[in-house]
Amino acid sequence: MRQHLLKPDIGKKSRKRVGRGNGSGSGNYSGKGMKGQKSRSGGGVRLGFEGGQLALIKKLPKMRGFTNIFKIKYSIVNVGALSLFSEGSVIDSKSLFDKGLINNTKTAIKILGDGDITQSLDVRANKFSKSAVDKIESAGGTIKEID
Repeated sequence: MRQHLLKPDIGKKSRKRVGRGNGSGSGNYSGKGMKGQKSRSGGGVRLGFEGGQLALIKKLPKMRGFTNIFKIKYSIVNVGALSLFSEGSVIDSKSLFDKGLINNTKTAIKILGDGDITQSLDVRANKFSKSAVDKIESAGGTIKEID
C-alpha cells in the first residue's frame, strides 16, 4: 500500500559515476582516453583557444562606435518624382509602392524637396523637409504628417 505518498512513484535515473572500477563500465581512464591535457583533473582549454594559433576573436577588427537600435529607417521620395501622379490624387505609402517609388510599404516615408511639382496633390507621409512643404503648398497641394 503506497497511498500515503504525495508524489507519484516514477523512476529517477542516477548520475554516471566515473572512475569506480571496470565493472561500472567507466573504469580505467574514466572515459577520458589516455594522457593529455583534457584527461587531467581541471584540464582543458579556455573558450576560443585554438591550440596556440591566432584565435578568431583576435583576427576580427575592434568594434568602434555603436549601432543605434532605435534609428528609424526612411524610404526617401523626392518632390520631382511625385509628378507621376495626376492632379488632385492622394499620395500615401500604397500609391507610392504601386508606382514603384518605394520598395516596402512598412517603412516610414520622408518627402524631400529635390525637383519641381506643378500639380496640386494631397501628400501623406511620416516626414517632410521644409523645401518639400514649400513646393507642394505653392503648387496648391496639401500635406499631412502621419505616425
